Amino acid sequence: QLQLAESGGGLVQAGGSLRLSCAASGLGFGSYAMGWFRQAPGKGREFVASISWSGFKTYYADFRKGRFTIFRGNAKSTVYLQMFSLKPEDTAVYYCAAARGAEPTMQSSQYIYWGQGTQVTVSS
Repeated sequence: QLQLAESGGGLVQAGGSLRLSCAASGLGFGSYAMGWFRQAPGKGREFVASISWSGFKTYYADFRKGRFTIFRGNAKSTVYLQMFSLKPEDTAVYYCAAARGAEPTMQSSQYIYWGQGTQVTVSS
């Protein structure tokens, strides 16, 4: 079982950058694919990015358009989401999650462990 804790959210101006971190505790972090999702006020949770257990495969949502990068450090049991050129529409609570299996996936139903989320607010 994994426990996930996000950090790194905050208030940033449009065009700015943030790096979100998700620290995992428990056994087996290196055997899970990991993902980031977000939920804006009044909207459903949407997929942002996913990475394989090895770190060699990644999937991204279309809106990412090169602005977001997911990567992981298995030695530190941490997955990151680097975000550049932030827009007001990126404002949301960002969640990290661990998926069944080793391959990245966009399907939220495949994720079995979730963090509590970290707020990202982008001002115009």
